[in-house]
Amino acid sequence: MKLSSTVLLAAAACATALSLPSCSDSKSAATTESNEAPTSGLTASAATPVSDKAAASATAPDPASIPASRIADAATITARPQVPILCYHQIRDWRPRDSKGAKDYIVPVEQFKKQIQMLADSGYHTILPDQLYAYLATGAPLPEKPIMLTFDDTDLDQFTVARPELEKHGFKAVYFVMTVSLGRPRYMSREQVKQLSDEGNVIGSHTWDHHNVKKYQGNDWVTQIEKPTKTLEEITGKDIKYFAYPFGLWNPEAIPQLRERGMAAAFILSEKRDQQDPLYTIRRIIASGYWSPRTLHNSIEQSF
Repeated sequence: MKLSSTVLLAAAACATALSLPSCSDSKSAATTESNEAPTSGLTASAATPVSDKAAASATAPDPASIPASRIADAATITARPQVPILCYHQIRDWRPRDSKGAKDYIVPVEQFKKQIQMLADSGYHTILPDQLYAYLATGAPLPEKPIMLTFDDTDLDQFTVARPELEKHGFKAVYFVMTVSLGRPRYMSREQVKQLSDEGNVIGSHTWDHHNVKKYQGNDWVTQIEKPTKTLEEITGKDIKYFAYPFGLWNPEAIPQLRERGMAAAFILSEKRDQQDPLYTIRRIIASGYWSPRTLHNSIEQSF
């Protein structure tokens, strides 16, 4: 059973003290269960796994280096088993003023640690976007039980809390950065974003100020995509090749604009992938603050 998403509840889900646009994304359903972690390993979702654990951190080819003749058609890509991808926002303890909806996007610190521990205990290996792209586009092998961890919106706790917890388990992640917030209180600095990149994580684009892609007109593509991408490339010294849609919302008109600006793939949330452009509508689910390790396990199995 797929998890549902409710865009209407998303608007207030990730409120912060800054006067920024809402940083929430489409809502995935959450349930409350026991904090007991699953006792058995999770079932791998991706096909053709590589048993060598070292493959989890293997260097995949740059998407731009893959000949067009080797890239599968949309039907073949869509037919490949989906890799679980989790989306996190804030990692902090709940506060009295946090709304019920916002708590889906705010994972308490101890709950986050338990979720990550469950993934490690269950034998998951984190992969990065180049590996995912090579798998989807060419059928390249993946490590056993692959999973991708992603973080949206540039919140400081992703660096101060999530980063050391992932390092403890040898996990890498993707950080989709909203550049308007860089250096502001409770958000990451440019130096911290560079450090994440230097440490082997991937930095992706999440627009300038989280403006809904479906509403872009005229120069919005430059303001929201082109300029932020250049900013992130200047910070990291690397090409920025991956994009996450604010709120998980997209439209067909966005895809050629993203291609033109060097994006190899783009990520939505729990809605269905587009049958014509699956590489630009790769699915993720939000890891809810309400979810115990067991609930997270069940949601991964049900959603991918």
